[in-house]
Amino acid sequence: MSEPTVLTPDPTAGAVPEIALRDVRKRYPGGRAALDGVSLAIAPGELVAVTGRSGSGKSTLLHVAGALDRDFEGEVRVLGRSLSTLSDAEAAALRHASIGYVFQAFHLVAAWTVRQNVALPASFAPAPVPDLAARVDRWLERVGLAGRGDDLPTALSGGQRQRVAIARALLMEPRILLCDEPTGSLDAETGASILGLFQSLHEERSMTVLLVTHEARATAIATRVLTLADGKLVDDVVQSRGAA
Repeated sequence: MSEPTVLTPDPTAGAVPEIALRDVRKRYPGGRAALDGVSLAIAPGELVAVTGRSGSGKSTLLHVAGALDRDFEGEVRVLGRSLSTLSDAEAAALRHASIGYVFQAFHLVAAWTVRQNVALPASFAPAPVPDLAARVDRWLERVGLAGRGDDLPTALSGGQRQRVAIARALLMEPRILLCDEPTGSLDAETGASILGLFQSLHEERSMTVLLVTHEARATAIATRVLTLADGKLVDDVVQSRGAA
């Protein structure tokens, strides 16, 4: 049996960007450009919102930046690693060790308890995760779900299920958190509470966050806002907290 693949950030990376794209192009069958020459760099600890109309390339950018889609032209580096040089196993190891994902759909296993859903990433770890049960409960408490670990997802509200998904994304304590329309299916009050959670987690842990959204309330928590149109980066604005 072969040894599991463990991939860590490039130790020589220093203060280089957490995520860097250079002239990245991505085309879908039929020739439509999802990304058309995008170049950008995201520094450690930034909370970056990505906006634009539907079809502008927001989700594609997230998938490329998170090593979920490596079928592109150009160069993408994540934590100092060039994605084009990684094997599939190495890319999977990088994702597992260093990147958390939160999507609009919660992707919870309905037949599993909340605690089992949060613990799922540990099953892909190359070695047993120390004190896993305590870690799961600690993250459930942090996202406001202490005492709900034995419930099934069907017993939770939409906002609570998204909190489970966030706890799951953070279980392995990644350096980067990627979020694709995480409040898109939530009402205004619940969405605001989820965004507040993202902001506090970012501030507490100096985590790099890339947040795809079409909502002004989400861009308001960002330190930087990128705007895409027809696959191109057309605006890049650094802003103060609370800007809309």
